[in-house]
Amino acid sequence: MSDSKALVPIEEKRVEFYEDKITVVLARLAEQNEVFVPIRPICDLLGVAWSAQRRRINRDPILSEMVTSVTVTVTEAGQRGDMLCLPLDYLNGWLFGINADRVKVEVRDQLLRYQRECYQVLSEAFQEGRLTADPAFEDLLAHDSPAAQAYKMASAIMKMARQQLMLESQLRAHSEQLVDHEQRLEEVEAVLGDPDRYISNAQASRISQAVKAVAMELSKTTGRNEYGGVYGELYRRFDVASYRELPASKYEEAMSWLREWYQQLTDHDLPF
Repeated sequence: MSDSKALVPIEEKRVEFYEDKITVVLARLAEQNEVFVPIRPICDLLGVAWSAQRRRINRDPILSEMVTSVTVTVTEAGQRGDMLCLPLDYLNGWLFGINADRVKVEVRDQLLRYQRECYQVLSEAFQEGRLTADPAFEDLLAHDSPAAQAYKMASAIMKMARQQLMLESQLRAHSEQLVDHEQRLEEVEAVLGDPDRYISNAQASRISQAVKAVAMELSKTTGRNEYGGVYGELYRRFDVASYRELPASKYEEAMSWLREWYQQLTDHDLPF
């Protein structure tokens, strides 16, 4: 969160979203104009606790960096005060962090509507630098003149192009992730499929500990040193000359077998 003094808005407007009035402001930050949305009023509209949402924003490494204090109108009488705001581009990052399953049932549909549509409505209200849709301009579009038709067509093409760009970006990201996952899977399969790869030193140590535990319990019954017998059974079962030559792919099977043997002797699991 910025420690500098509150930003003074260039322009302020209340945008209607269904029956809610959402305050939005245009302010200059880092040599450029930015659209900001006060967060607490939206919390009040959604019926979620502002204190909890403020803590969540402060915990988030991105939102905590982007949240900014802006001087806005806070009462119907025109009284102004400083409020914490997020840039419009980060609004959904906060909204989607609110779990719809954890809010009151009566506001759940409203929250989902905000998550689905609020950003789009506000972003459209700021097209071409306007804080809200210009009624006069909308009236001109309603005349359905050739110019209005061309404008609508151009707007539709721009929207489709934007959606296409976003889709292509997502597909590229997914493709890169898929390639990365496939490479990792090939590496794992190559390692697990290598018959010459033995268990690690740490795995060998656990095998040894398990053998000793089983042998000690057997010795209590037979009165003999059973270490050699348990190792011998391990070697015969897994066709190895030494427990250190146990294939890595057989490690879990060997540990499971020793664990079951120990449980049969003691009714307890291995102590490690």
